[in-house]
Amino acid sequence: MLCKIIPNKCIACGLCQIKAPNIFDYHDNGIVLFAKTAEEAITIPDDVPEDILEAYKACPTRAIILEK
Repeated sequence: MLCKIIPNKCIACGLCQIKAPNIFDYHDNGIVLFAKTAEEAITIPDDVPEDILEAYKACPTRAIILEK
């Protein structure tokens, strides 16, 4: 499964970093990025970790996408 981010949809609300601080971080301008890579997608287990699922659900603009 992939977890993708769409930076141009991000409004820098901070909810994803609150829900999954080890996964999500921010550019200097407050826009989302993955904490440990410059990529815009990471591979995650099919059994989505709870912190990533919570961040996905909390994102008000759907800047986080989960897809198989």
